[in-house]
Amino acid sequence: MLTSIIGYPRVGTLRELKFATEKYFKQNLTQEELQETAKEIRKTQWSILKESGLDFIPSNDFSFYDNVLDTAVLFNIVPKRYKDLHLSELDTYFAMAKGYQKEHRDVRALAMKKWFNTNYHYMVPEIEDDTAIRLTGTKLFDEFEEALNLGIQTKPVITGPFTLLKLIRYTGVKQAKDFAQDLAAAYVEVLEKLQKTDALWLQFDEPYLVHDLSKEDIDLFKQLYTTILSNKGSVKILIQTYFGDVRDIYQELTSLDFDGIGLDFIEGKETLSLLKANDFPENKILFAGIINGKNIWRNHYGDSLSILAWLKSAGIHTVINTSCSLLHVPYTLKNETKLADTYTKHFAFAEEKLTELADLKVLSELDSYESHPAFLANKSLFDHRENCYDPEVQKRVNEINEDDFVRFPDFYEREKIQKEVFHLPLFPTTTIGSFPQTSDIRANRTAFRKGNISKEEYIAFNKEKIAECVALQEEIDLDVLVHGEFERNDMVEYFGEKLNGYLFTEKAWVQSYGTRCVKPPIIWGDVSRTEPMTVDWSVYAQSLTDRPMKGMLTGPVTILNWSFPREDISIKESTYQIALAIRDEVLNLEANGIRVIQIDEAALREKLPLRKSDWYSEYLDWAIPAFRLVHSKVKAETQIHTHMCYSEFTDIIPAIDDMDADVITFEASRSDLLILDSLKENHFKTEVGPGVYDIHSPRVPSTEEIKEALVKILQKIEPEKLWVNPDCGLKTRGNEETKKSLVNLVAAAKELRKNYK
Repeated sequence: MLTSIIGYPRVGTLRELKFATEKYFKQNLTQEELQETAKEIRKTQWSILKESGLDFIPSNDFSFYDNVLDTAVLFNIVPKRYKDLHLSELDTYFAMAKGYQKEHRDVRALAMKKWFNTNYHYMVPEIEDDTAIRLTGTKLFDEFEEALNLGIQTKPVITGPFTLLKLIRYTGVKQAKDFAQDLAAAYVEVLEKLQKTDALWLQFDEPYLVHDLSKEDIDLFKQLYTTILSNKGSVKILIQTYFGDVRDIYQELTSLDFDGIGLDFIEGKETLSLLKANDFPENKILFAGIINGKNIWRNHYGDSLSILAWLKSAGIHTVINTSCSLLHVPYTLKNETKLADTYTKHFAFAEEKLTELADLKVLSELDSYESHPAFLANKSLFDHRENCYDPEVQKRVNEINEDDFVRFPDFYEREKIQKEVFHLPLFPTTTIGSFPQTSDIRANRTAFRKGNISKEEYIAFNKEKIAECVALQEEIDLDVLVHGEFERNDMVEYFGEKLNGYLFTEKAWVQSYGTRCVKPPIIWGDVSRTEPMTVDWSVYAQSLTDRPMKGMLTGPVTILNWSFPREDISIKESTYQIALAIRDEVLNLEANGIRVIQIDEAALREKLPLRKSDWYSEYLDWAIPAFRLVHSKVKAETQIHTHMCYSEFTDIIPAIDDMDADVITFEASRSDLLILDSLKENHFKTEVGPGVYDIHSPRVPSTEEIKEALVKILQKIEPEKLWVNPDCGLKTRGNEETKKSLVNLVAAAKELRKNYK
C-alpha cells in the first residue's frame, strides 16, 4: 500500500512565517524577503516528506494566511473594495485578510469563521453579482513547479468547488447555482493548465460533503463535477473528504469519474459500514484516513491494520492516509526537550505521523505482523499509561446530580436584582478580557519562566501593569473593568498549568488563524484543582477601583476543546472533571468579593457535530449542562458573563440561551451582525454584547461607525439588554490602537444614551 497526507503545517517549525509576516507588516522586511522565507519553509517541508518515504506529497497546502482565501484569489473572487485600493497582489490579499487603514483609505477585512469542527479559522470569501470568475492566479502551478525543480513530485491541493460555493458569502441577489457553471469552467482551466505540466494528480478538498446534504446540494455537486471530470484529461482527480462520513452522497461519489476518493475513518462514524454495505469501484483508489490528523496520540496499529486487512480482503485498492490535514497538530516532538519519554512515547505530532504511515505501509504488506518490532512497540503503549486516574476526581463526577445544573432564582429575577445592585448605565461598556501583550510583558513572563527573575519581581511587574490597565479603563470611562490578563500566556494553557492532569509542551504550536498560533496543552489524566488560580490577581485589581471588576475564567468546554483530549475516557467525562475544577474557582472568586465573573466558552460551537441529527445527543445535551455546572451555585447578585468567538451561532441560539448566563458577548462585527435576527426570532432572554468592532484587524473604528452598528443592533435587541464591547480580547493588538478604539467605543455608547433619556 502507498501512503499519503492531506496537508501539512505551514508556518515553519519555529513559526518562521509568523515572524516574517509581522516584520513585513511593520515594513521591516521586503516582499522579496518574505517570499524567500516562505520558499525556504516549503523546501524544508517537502524534503522532510520525501525523506519519510511518503508517496503522495501535497503542494499548494502552504498559505500566507488561509487556503480558502487562496482559492478565492486564484479565481478572481476579490471584492471591488479591495481591488480599488490598487495595491500589489500580495498586499491586496493581506487587505482581504486583515483589513486596510492607511493614507485616508479604510477597508474592513473579510469575515472569519471556524473551519468546520476545528480551532482553525478560515476567511469567508465574498462574491458580488458582477464577479467574473476565471483563473487569474498562478500560486498552485508555481508551487508545483517549485517542488518539481527540487526533484519532488507532488499532488497539488485545492479547495473544491462545492465546498467553496457552500462557504462563500453572497453579497448580491445571485446564489451558488448562479455561479456554478462559471466556477466549474475555472476549475477546468486549472486542469487544462496542469495537463501541460508533469502533474499526475490534483486533490480537491471537499469537507462540506460530510454535512447533512439536501437534494439541491447533491444536484449542485453533480453539476460541478460532471463538467470538471469530463475535462480532466491526463490528470487524475482525488476528491478528499474529512471531519466525518459521506453517507448522504456515497453513491454519487463512487459513480462519478474520480480516480481517488478520500474517506475519513476517524470521525467518519459510518465510513466502514458504508464500504461494507456498498461496492467500492475496482477502478478507483480509496485514500483511507486512518491516522488521526487532529489529535496527538499514537495510532493504535492493531485497530488500523484490522481496517486495512478488511479493505485488502474486499479487493479495494487502498492508499494509507491521514484523516484530515496535519495542519491541526504541531510540527514535531524533536523540539520538546522537557517532557519525559514516559509521556512523549505516547504522542505523534505531524512528523511522527509520517513515521506511523511508513510503519503501517510495511506492516500492512506482511502476512503476519504480530511479531514485528514496530507492532510490538506500538502495542506496549496501549497496555499501560502512568498517572492517569484519580479516584477522588472520579468520585466527584459520579456524585453530580440534576440539582448541580440548575441556578436559582431564575434569570428574570436575577436580572432585576443585578440591575439594582450594579446601577450600570444604559448600554454598559466593557471589554472581553485581555489587553495588549506587549514585548515587555512577554519578556517578563519569559524571564520568570527561565528563572532570571524572582517570583516577587514577576508579581510586582504584573501588578504595575494591572494598575496601569485599570487606570486606563477608568480614564476611558468603561463601566465594567478587567485586569488585563498580563499573567496569562494563553486562555487555556494558563489554566491547564494550574490544574492536575495536564501536560505542556515547549514549541508545539498549532495554527489558529493567519499566522497566529496557539500551544494546546495535553490532557494526560484526571483533572482537578488544588488551589485558587486567579483569585489574587482579580482581588488586587478590584482593590484599585470602585467599578465592577470581572473575574476572568475559561469555561470547561473551551478548555477541553482547545486541548488535545484523552482518548481513553469520554469527552463528556473529561469536560465534567474540568467543570468541577472551574466551579471551585468561581465560588472562590465570589467569596473574595468579585461580583462579576466571566466564564469564556469561546469554543462551544467548535465541537458541535457537523450533522444536525447528532447535535444534542452527542454534544449539546452534556456541553450546555457542563457550563451550568460551573456557575449554578453562585448568588443571585453575582453576574455571570460568557463570551464566544468566531463561529456560526444562529442555529444553536436556544441552546446558548439555555446556558443560563446573565450576559453573553460574541463576535458579530465581521459577520455584519447577522446573528441579530436569530436572537430576535428565538426571544433570546440573556443580555447581549454583540462585538461592535473587529479586534483581529489593526484598523481603528470611528465613533460614528460604532454608533451605526449599535443603531442597527437596537433594531433587534431591547435597549435594556444591550452591552457595548469589542468582539474579542485585545491581547494581539497594540496599545495605541486599543486606546483609540475603546475611546471611540465609549463615546458611541454615550452619544446613544442621549437618545434614550
